[in-house]
Amino acid sequence: MTRKQKRLAVIAGGMGFIAAAVLLVMFAFSQSVAYFYMPADLAKTPVAPETRIRLGGLVGEGSVVRGAGSTVEFAVTDGSANAVKVQYTGILPDLFREGQGVVTEGMFTSGTSVFVADTVLAKHDETYMPKDVADRLKQQGLWKEGQGQESPGKENQAQEVKATQ
Repeated sequence: MTRKQKRLAVIAGGMGFIAAAVLLVMFAFSQSVAYFYMPADLAKTPVAPETRIRLGGLVGEGSVVRGAGSTVEFAVTDGSANAVKVQYTGILPDLFREGQGVVTEGMFTSGTSVFVADTVLAKHDETYMPKDVADRLKQQGLWKEGQGQESPGKENQAQEVKATQ
């Protein structure tokens, strides 16, 4: 092999290695992506069962029903006629209550319209609501100024509870 051929072989090998690394990273991210939806979005475009999503909105007034053990059922609404029934098994965050902002993560089970959540994120304090939820509520005219403030830096401070399996 000439010097030029060796150099081209090394460059081609390096490019192949980088391409393989990029493909592996993209595959790993595609497995952990959870898209954000609100009840109105789900009414327009239903999600396939067993697809992992994030569902956000407000906890419906009078919708919290405590079941056997640590199972809780509640409705997530966006202020419109659309509401999604959510089932969660685990300990809810202390700040979880009716009429407050919530983001749940999980999936719809096959053959039902019940969203089974394995993670529940509640608002952080009296002025916090997740930015995506606040933006959607503003678009629908349900957000009142002074009701809360969006804090883009506080997403990581939301109380998170994961179901133990």
